[in-house]
Parts: sequence; structure tokens; C-alpha cells
Amino acid sequence: MCDTIMALFPAFAEVSKSEIEDTSKELDWLNNTSFQTGDAISLHSRFLEKSIEKPNKREESVPKDFTSSAEEERGKSDGPPKKKKKKSEKKRKKKKKHKKKSGTHSSTSGSDSETIYPSDLKREEERIRKQSSLGTHFSWLDDIQSPTEHLFCVDCKSDAANWTYKSLYRGDVARYRRKGSSTLGLDFHRQGVSWEESDTKKKKKKARVNGNTADRYFSVVTRKLLRAEPPVSVLPATPKSSDALTSTSFLPLDDVERDNTRLQSGDKAEASVNPLGVYDSSTTLWLQGKGQQDHLKQDTEPEEKSGYVTGRTEEFNRRLREQPGDTQLWIQFIRYQDELSAAAFGGDEEQQGGDLAERPKSSYRAILEKKLSIADKAVETNPTCIALQLERLRICQELWEPSTLAKEWKKLVFLHPNSASLWRRYLLFTQSYFSSFTVTKVNSAYGKCLSTLSAVRDGSMVSHPALPGTEEDMLDIFTQQCHFLRQSGHSEKTISLFQAMIDFTYFKPDSVKNLSTKQQVDFFETFWDSGEARVGETGARGWKAWMTQQERGGWVQPPAEEEEEEEEDEEEVKDRSQPRGAVWLEVESSREAADWLPWRPDKAKGQSEEDCEDPDRQVLFDDIGPSLICLSSPELQLRFLLSFLSFLGFPVNFVLSAAPYQPSMFLENLSLLTQGAEVQRPLTSFNLPETGINSVGHMTTLQGTRKWLGLGKQGEKFLGNVFSMLQPVLPPPHRAVLSLSWILYEKLKVLRCLHSGNKKRLRVQGKRSKRVAKRLLKEPDNRSSLVLWREYAHLEWMLSNLDEARKVFSTATAMAGTKGLSSPALCELCLLWSQLEVENTAQELGGVTDVTTSPAVVVLTRLAEGTSSSSSSQTVSPVSILKARRSYEQSLSSSLSSLEQAIQNHQLDEKGAQDDPEEERLRLRGLVGCYALFQYLTVSIQAAIAVYSQARERMEELRRSLTPESQLTSDATMHGHHVSRLASDCEALAVQQAALLKYNNNVGVCPLATLRQALTSALSAWPCSAALWSIYIQVEDRYHSAGRARRFFHAVTRDNGSVVPRLFAIVAEQQRKQLVDAAQRSCCLDEALPILPENGLSNRIRGLFEGAVSTEMGGHCPLLWRMYIHFLVSEGKVDKARGIFYKALQNIPWAKGLYMDAVQLFPEHLQEFVDLMTEKELRLRLPLEELDILLED
Repeated sequence: MCDTIMALFPAFAEVSKSEIEDTSKELDWLNNTSFQTGDAISLHSRFLEKSIEKPNKREESVPKDFTSSAEEERGKSDGPPKKKKKKSEKKRKKKKKHKKKSGTHSSTSGSDSETIYPSDLKREEERIRKQSSLGTHFSWLDDIQSPTEHLFCVDCKSDAANWTYKSLYRGDVARYRRKGSSTLGLDFHRQGVSWEESDTKKKKKKARVNGNTADRYFSVVTRKLLRAEPPVSVLPATPKSSDALTSTSFLPLDDVERDNTRLQSGDKAEASVNPLGVYDSSTTLWLQGKGQQDHLKQDTEPEEKSGYVTGRTEEFNRRLREQPGDTQLWIQFIRYQDELSAAAFGGDEEQQGGDLAERPKSSYRAILEKKLSIADKAVETNPTCIALQLERLRICQELWEPSTLAKEWKKLVFLHPNSASLWRRYLLFTQSYFSSFTVTKVNSAYGKCLSTLSAVRDGSMVSHPALPGTEEDMLDIFTQQCHFLRQSGHSEKTISLFQAMIDFTYFKPDSVKNLSTKQQVDFFETFWDSGEARVGETGARGWKAWMTQQERGGWVQPPAEEEEEEEEDEEEVKDRSQPRGAVWLEVESSREAADWLPWRPDKAKGQSEEDCEDPDRQVLFDDIGPSLICLSSPELQLRFLLSFLSFLGFPVNFVLSAAPYQPSMFLENLSLLTQGAEVQRPLTSFNLPETGINSVGHMTTLQGTRKWLGLGKQGEKFLGNVFSMLQPVLPPPHRAVLSLSWILYEKLKVLRCLHSGNKKRLRVQGKRSKRVAKRLLKEPDNRSSLVLWREYAHLEWMLSNLDEARKVFSTATAMAGTKGLSSPALCELCLLWSQLEVENTAQELGGVTDVTTSPAVVVLTRLAEGTSSSSSSQTVSPVSILKARRSYEQSLSSSLSSLEQAIQNHQLDEKGAQDDPEEERLRLRGLVGCYALFQYLTVSIQAAIAVYSQARERMEELRRSLTPESQLTSDATMHGHHVSRLASDCEALAVQQAALLKYNNNVGVCPLATLRQALTSALSAWPCSAALWSIYIQVEDRYHSAGRARRFFHAVTRDNGSVVPRLFAIVAEQQRKQLVDAAQRSCCLDEALPILPENGLSNRIRGLFEGAVSTEMGGHCPLLWRMYIHFLVSEGKVDKARGIFYKALQNIPWAKGLYMDAVQLFPEHLQEFVDLMTEKELRLRLPLEELDILLED
């Protein structure tokens, strides 16, 4: 049978045999001609032989003696086992386990010596490579002298880099480490590359975190350990007694000698048990019998550390079980949770408000829930405690939704409708909660509060009795509502509220006085809606006259007087080339200054409500009716009147008008921080203190200027109508207060003209102010008022009419007769006169050496003698000076004694009169100031300091003795008035002393430590005095060492919650930064610095701002937030400033000035800010649509 070759493809079955034989030649391209089969086989066989010979060589290398002995030991089956045998067996077992784990499969012969390990094969492979011929050696072609035709190498271990880099040389592979995550050529704002770490790096980092490597000092773990350390080494040990509060007042020191003897005895005992020194410390202690004791100590150390953290918790729990009704203890326990969380999460920055940024949100929420559970238990135990309820709501503010939180607040004020303090907190929450804030909602909340408290006061709400001081609290809340409306831009509603309250208080008909407040308001609504002229408008007669005339049949309308048409104002947009935001700010501010009065239709001109171009200028009775309250006390009526005058920009007596509940909410003006900086008036610059509160019509940016000095033409007319209407119905003392406020207002306008430097405006305003002052002095009640004569003389002095002013002073002293030092008003007049003379002498002559010819000494000596200062003699004898000093000393001692006796006997009555004899006895600032200035001019500055110290110590002691009684006695209002008057006098004396010491340092040589000590002691007692802080900053600003001032500011702000010292601390650092920046610029006169080098002051100022706004009062202070935003913009950090603006909105959403600052600093977001104001219902006088029309015209 012949063999047939089948074709792979049938289509080619006819191929000839020759073609089939030639197929091998056609497939030569598949063969590797350089590969020699023989070489490969010889190489493989040689490799196997070497691998088999290796174990044999290892056996031969073992010594014969050892081999024989090992064989003999293996043969002895009945002999005892050896240790070496056990060890070798363990090693072999270990190797077998390792071999199984590695997954290598090798054939073994029955004994361990024939086993081939992978490590041996690897070493053998390396050895073979070194000994192989050229065919098996890896080398470069350039290194070979005679390259062969067939050159190859064996690569036993594959390398992925060969395929990646197309190369076999290891040095050609790039090795590098990435530094950072940035990439060149990318836009950081829109593009980025995410570089993920390799697994090995992640493992290394994880090992570094979980390993035993030491953490840095700033890490969370280290801070947690530091905070967990009990301060046993610093504080004295707590005695093991039941009274945990008793502790030693010193740190006990150890007995060094006793410790040395103990150490020596311990060394001897150690030498006896360990003479050769071969035992370790633990064995030595165990031999001494001390091992068990030290072991117990080591075990108790962590227990003591954890016990210190939980020790106070156990103490709180024990005391709360024993005293569940102690509400303050519950509040302390709730606040203690913050300390525990700070100990768990790190340092002190968490306690200062940085916990939200540092701690995990889940942990912080857990802490809040823990505090809430404690608060719930506290409220359950004490359901009637309002403080615990408020603390609970404060915690819930960060946990609950706004709607739930609002319901809880409403429920709380419903359960306690007679608590004015609770209403204040509720109103502050409603006013400052941005998510639910609108002006209408807050205004209605104020109305609900005042109407509810009025019902409680009247007795209409039988379920809850009226608490003491309810009427005063109602007046404070009413004033706070007026400030809220003014700050939100609704000045028309503010003026309407005051108009209605003046009619409701001073012009109430007798027929409705015995009705409840709600019924009186219902009767008043008919008068308000009748269209009758209101207070301040032309032809106003009041509610009482209208009611009487209505009973008689109505008014006979007189013919309307034709009023001169007011000239139209200039164009509102003066420069259309300005940016859109600047034009909006200018027009908005001008309209605010011109149209702050509510609009009323003029019936004589046939106007109706539809003729009003701006509907928001009309005020409905529903907006103001619920806020009307009844004031029965004459003192409260005067306080209300002074509040109205302060809204109009009048300087008022702050003793008679009590301070508001939270004055920081009303601060908007930088004038509070810049007062007292006048070099020409070092002694009298604080006579008109600035309040930092804007008046009605002055709504502009933080650094904006007033359009008018006063209230404008319409405002002055409105003011004159109010005074003419109120003068007949006020008692004489109240009329005197009103006249004094008016003349102080005229002085303030003249002072603003002086600061502006416009001589023409000063001359015009001076004539007007003098005309008003003379008209007031011509009234019968004011002709003998030394207070008004004093202010008129000061007005002439400010206008540089010195001779005329001296004549007025002389006339006033002659009018007082021989009262002398017994008249406080005369003492204050002579004090002002002598201070002006001292300032004038220092400016003209630079100081007078002869005391007898000094004008100030003459004035003060004539005052002590009881004679008029208008005598022709302008000199005094030395004997007269000695007699005057004796008179001053006796008068001061007798006045202090009589004051103390009057307070102890409770013989002071509350008449509110300035000219009342009993009231005059409390006013000692004039007498003390005259005596101290007299001693300074005739003796030395030390004598003046002694006078101030004597008076202030006695008066402050009396004030402290009177303060507890004002809280316990039933007539707390009377004592509170006298406490405030004493406090005002003490503060005024401190300001006088500081101003005199500062003046003495400027004109003479005096140790600065005296002035600094006086300022620090005064500021520790009166930390809210802006005048004292201004002097302190001026003194410390002259010296480059800031450490002392910073420590003092920190000490004051740590113990005081007021925002005033924090504001001045910021101002001090800003002035220091300006000084440093100016010095750095002066170093490079030829070159302009593109940017100033960072000196750390910017970060310090930012830290002060952050600390201030994190406090309760600072968070609701508009001035503080506005200063913060301006500072960041001045530093070039615009984005951060915008962030702070939105953060400020969460705390003060009602402040329109904040929005105006934002428009000025971020004009590109004008549309956004205007929309926000519209959404929150703030007063918007110029919509953007109208602005576009004005710009087009």
C-alpha cells in the first residue's frame, strides 16, 4: 500500500511532488538561524548537573567526626534526647513550613539533606552566569572586541521596564519622586491633576501613623495627651475631706533633706541585695520587696489621669443629686461639657470659638446632644426656671430647624408672658436669625411683646402678675424697637412712633386715663386716622384738644396759609460718569437725609394718599398701634423725651436717660473711637462725649460724611414745632433739661464746623446758634440758670470770642451771689472757665510762672472766697490762696460727709430736678475738679492726684454700699437713680484726673508711670468708658513697646463682656500698624514699595476681630463687623471680606449700613445686595430700575 500525502487544502491537491519538497525552503523565515540546538541542550544539561551536585558538596563539606557522631546518635534509639537535636528539628520544621507557604514544589528523597531550596537555586544561577561563556554572558556589543555572528543572552527574570523603555540598561530607567501635586501649564482655577499615591507609600504612611513614631507637638494626639494630664505637679493636693472647696493657699515644697536620706537608704538597700550589680532594676526591687508596690503605682497612674478628667463630672453628679434645685449648678455642668470637649480635641483655641473648624462635626454634634440631654433633665427638674430654658434654647439653636426653634421660643414666651428679660432674648433671636428675618415680622414681634407686657402691667392678664420694674423694661424695649427701625432704614416709622407716644403721654384726655392700655389705644386710633396735625407738624394741638373739640362739634377750619414753595433741589445725579454703585450710594444717602419725616397729604392743597410718590413714607396705625405704652412716672416720661431727642442727634444727660439693655447693638459710628484727640482742647474735649450712634437721617457708609450739620431745613422746623408744643405741658425741671439739650445741640453743630475747617460755614452756624442760645436765656425760667449761662459762654469761647465769653462768665458768677462752693452749678461753671483759661495760657504764653497772676487761679480763688470774678483786680495775694485752699478742703470734707449721711438715712427723694437742693448734694464733680485744678496750679500735680484719690475712694465706697440695697429694697428705682448718678460722677472724676495728668505730661516733666497707673486703675473700674480708653491709647501710642498695653487689654477683655474695650484694642493695633507701615515706607524714599513686608500685626488684628465677634455682644455690634470688613479690604483680601460680610448677615441682618458698605466695597455685586435688602424688607429708597432711568436722563 503506497503512502499518500493528503493535502491540507483540497483546492491544491494537484500540486506536484517537487513543489511539496520545496515547502521546507519556503518556511525558512520561521527558523532562527542564530539559535544552535546543541548549545541549548548542553547548557540545559550543565545546569541540571550543577544543581544536583550542590547538595552533594554540602554533605562533603561537613566534618567526618560530626557526621559519624550524628549517625551514631541517630542509631541510638534508646538514648535520651539531646537539646541540639530538638533545635535542629525545630529549624527543619520551620523551613518546611516556609517552603509550603511559598508554594514551591520540589522533589525530595527521604532525607533532609537532599532537599533543594529556592534560595540555593538562585545563588547557583547567579554563580553560573558569572562562569558561563560568551553565549551566556550579558554584555554590550560595544564592549566586545570581535563580535560574533550569533550573540544572545539568557534573561531568567523578566523586567517590565524593558518593554516600557525599549532598553535593557537599568540606568536608562528614570527614577524620580513627585514633589507636590502641581502641574506646569495648567490653570489652577479650572484645571487640575489628581495624583494618587502608590500602595507602598500609603502603607508607609499608615505605618507611620499607627507605628511608634513620635507625633509632633501640634498634632491632635499630642494635644489630647497634654490636656488629659492632671495638673498634680502644679496645684496642691486636694484634702481628703468632705469639703472639696477648701484648699491651701500655697504650694507645699518637698523636704530635700528627707528625700536625700531616703535616697541614700534606698542605695544601701539596693547594694545589699545586688552586690555584684548583675540584676536589673525590676529584679532588685522585687528582692527588696518593693515590686508589688511599684507595680500598683504603675497601674494606678493611668487611672489617676482618667480620674482627673472624670472627677469633676462625678462631683457635679453628686452635688446635683443632693441639690437638684440649684439652677446655677446645672448651667455650670452644661458649660463644663465644653471643657471636656476641649480636653478631648486639643488646646485653648477650641474654647474661643474655633471648635467648629477643628473638631469633627459628628463629635461636635454628639457634644451638643449630650448638653441638650443635661438641659432637658435640668428643665424637667426646674420647670419654672427661665435661665435653664434659655440655656436649652441656646443649645438647640445649632441642632434644630428654624421652624422648630421658633415654635419653642413662642411656646416659652407664652408660658412666661410677664418676664421682660425673656422677651428681650426672644426679640434678639427674632431680630438676628437670618433665615427667618424680615422687618415686618420683627416689628410685629415688638408690638406683641409691648402689648402683652402692657396687659400684664394693667392687670388684664390675671394668670401672671406684674414683676417689679416692668414699666422701665417696657420703655427700654420701646427704645430698642425705635433703634431697630432706624437701623433698617425705616426712619418714618420711628418718627411716627415717637409722635404717637408724645401725644399718648403728654396730651391724653382725662376721660380715658383710667382705662386699660388696649382701650386707650383704641380711642387713640380714631385721632390718628382723623387726619389731624400731629406733633411737630404745623397747627398741631394734641389729642386732648382734638377730643374736647370733637365733643363740642368739631374744629372750625381756618383758612390755609399760603406757604412759600420750596425750591426744588438740584439734580440727584451730579456726575453720571461715576460707577453705578457710587451713584446709587450718593442718591440713597441724600434721600435718607432729606426724607426721614413721614409723608402726610396736605388737604389745603387737595392732596390724597395716592399722590405720594413713595408709599413707604406713609405709616399705618397697624405698624405703631401695638407698641404704644403708658408711662405713669414723671422720671420715665423724661427718659422717653430724652430718648426722642437722642434720636434727633441731641447730646443728652445719660444719667437721666438710662443706658439701653445692649448698647453694642446700636453702635455704628467711628466717632466713639476718635474722640478726645484734639490737641488744642486737652482739658475740655470730653465735655461733649460721642455716643457712636447715628442720628435719624444719617444713614451712609462707615467712612461717609454728613450731608448737613443738623437735621436740615425741614428737620429744624419740625424740631421747633415739637419744642413749642411741649414747653407748656412740661414741669419746670423738665423744661430746663430740654433747654440744656437744645443749647448743647447748637454747640455740637459749631464743633462740627470747627472740625470741617470751613470758616464761612462756621460763621453762619455761629450766628444761628447764638441766636438760639439768647432766645433760650430770655425765657423767664432760664434767666437764672447757671447751666445755660455756662454753655452759652462756652459757645462764645469756641467761636473765638474770648472777651465776650469772659463777660458772660463774669455775669453768671455775679448772678450766683455769695453761694461760692456750696453751689455745684457755680463750681462747674468756674471749673469750665478755669480749664479754658489754662488751655488758652498754654497756647499763647506757654505757661505762667507767677501763680498770683494766672487767670485760672484768680477764678478759682474768687470762687472759694464767695465773691464775683468780675472785680477789677486780676491778681490775688498769697494769703488769699492759702485761705482758698483751706476753704476747698473744708467744703470737700463736709460735702462727702453730708452725702454719706443722706444715703445712710435714705432722705433722698426722686424728683429728677437739677436745681433741687437734695439733688444738688450728689453733684460733687465740680467741687472736686475745682479743688484739684487749684492744687495743680498752686502746688503740684501730686497734690491734685491726692484730691482726686480722696474723693473717688469715698464716693466709690458709697456706691458699693448702695448697690446691694438697690437690689433688696422696694424702692429700687430711687436707689438705682442715685447709684447711676454716683457712678457717673466717679467716672467723670476719673476722666478729669486722666486729662489733667496727660496735659501735665505735655507741658512739663512728670513720670509716665503716674499717668499709666491712674489710667489702668480707672479703666479697671470703668472698662466701658470711651473717654478713658481714648486717653490710654494716646499715651501708649507714643511708645513702641506694645507688650504692656496688650497684656492690659487682654486682662480687661477677659473679665468683661462689653465690646468697648475690644474696639479700642483693635484701634490701638491698627494705629500701631499704620506707624510701622509708615516707617517701612520711609526707609525707601527713592523706590516705592509694591507691597509692605508682613510684620505680624495684620494677623493679630484679625485675631482680635475674630475674638470680638465671637462674643455675645460683639456678634450683634454693627460697628465691629463694618470695621472688620473695611480692614480686610484695606489689606487687599477682598474675597475674605465678602465672606465676613455674609457671616455678618447671620448676626446683624437688620443693619442697612452694612449693606451700604458692601455696595461701596464690592460694587460689582450691587444687584445681589439690593435684592437681598428687598427680600428682608429693609428700606430701599432708590430701586435699581429708577437708577437706570436717572442715568439715562
